[in-house]
Amino acid sequence: MQHHDHNVFQNLRRELADGRRWVDRSIVLAYAAAAGLCVVCFTLLAERAFALFGRVYAWHGGWVVLAWMPAVTTAVVWATRRWAPGAGGAGIPQVVAALEAPPAEPRGRLVSLRLSLAKIVLTSGSFLAGLSVGREGPSVQVAAGVMHHARRWFGPQSGISAHALLVAGGAAGIAAAFNAPLAGVVFAVEELSRKLESRSSGLIIAAIVLAGLMGVSAFGNLAYFGRIQVPHLGWATLLPGLCVTLACGVLGGVFARLLAASVLGRMGRLGQWRARFPIRFAVLGALVVALIGVLSGGATFGAGVEGIRHLVAGEGDVPSFYVVLKFVATWLSVWVGAPGGIFAPSLAIGAGVGHDVALALGSPAHVALIAMGMAAFLAAVTQAPMTSFIIVMEMVDGHAMVLSLMAAAMLASLISRLLAQPLYETLAASMLPAAPPAKG
Repeated sequence: MQHHDHNVFQNLRRELADGRRWVDRSIVLAYAAAAGLCVVCFTLLAERAFALFGRVYAWHGGWVVLAWMPAVTTAVVWATRRWAPGAGGAGIPQVVAALEAPPAEPRGRLVSLRLSLAKIVLTSGSFLAGLSVGREGPSVQVAAGVMHHARRWFGPQSGISAHALLVAGGAAGIAAAFNAPLAGVVFAVEELSRKLESRSSGLIIAAIVLAGLMGVSAFGNLAYFGRIQVPHLGWATLLPGLCVTLACGVLGGVFARLLAASVLGRMGRLGQWRARFPIRFAVLGALVVALIGVLSGGATFGAGVEGIRHLVAGEGDVPSFYVVLKFVATWLSVWVGAPGGIFAPSLAIGAGVGHDVALALGSPAHVALIAMGMAAFLAAVTQAPMTSFIIVMEMVDGHAMVLSLMAAAMLASLISRLLAQPLYETLAASMLPAAPPAKG
């Protein structure tokens, strides 16, 4: 026993003796808290911006948005191209590209403190325009940029790599944006690091806890979409659940393929015209998104979070053809080149699919099908099934549905893989310099 106590004291003395390591750890924790605060500020700014858009839409029967949306979108696209091209798009491809970049490649054009600030302001501008975008993907780039900035304070012997900081920041961004800490951990493994080194696992969890605490302090410890009332899921739910999953798998695969082709300029003459006249394209694209929004009674504007909350609570309804309209509005919102993510709009489309199938088949498990649709469509678009079902499970407090959500996400992701390449990896690859041709 005495020998054991001696070992404990020896280990404790060894831990405390290395003062520099404790300084490094303190720096990481401070930056993790700062990353969480940045995501909180981003959330508040984006919500204020969209609330202002809502007031504009409510003015004079909503038709004023046909001028407002193209004007604000054009300003955002111009500012992004002029001052912060690295802040365009969803944000996750930039973090994936920064992780895969060769050591000699400067990462500042993909993630940095400056880009994080630009991302917050410009994505909030997309919400001010009323575009169908989300803020969760951008939160990954924001938090990763903040965490990556910490590396300048470390000594050469710190053992904390830029790779570990980026993974921890990205995970913290997801955790703080969705109030879903488990999803942050799984996202770090599945989408960012591919493998989790034991040395950096503590760093990732510490970053998630601190960033998550910032979010909980600001918004309370609430499920993002409210609490789902799960009915008893018997064999009668199998056919409707399968229909939702298959529909989401196909739609999500097509959506991912369309997004990749659009962003990478593989859309024929229309893609060439966008490359030559990006500002004109932004005006035209935003005008179409505005028209879709007016035709849907405002349902397709913004991320679609409020609509999902009503559907999950069993109170809401969506207009006819909502899935198609939201699909097109989100695709065009990304294609015009304004910063913004696709997580929340994907969840809204999936919720719409679940709602439509429940109505068409007269299923009593209406809310369960909506949750399955959300997990399935997000998994099909991102091809990250584990992250998708855990995000939905945490956001609707749907632990009773864990097997259904898991099955829906896995099957939809498999179907999507037959139709499209993994979206984030495809976009990330286009941001890295081409490898020199092999000699010989």
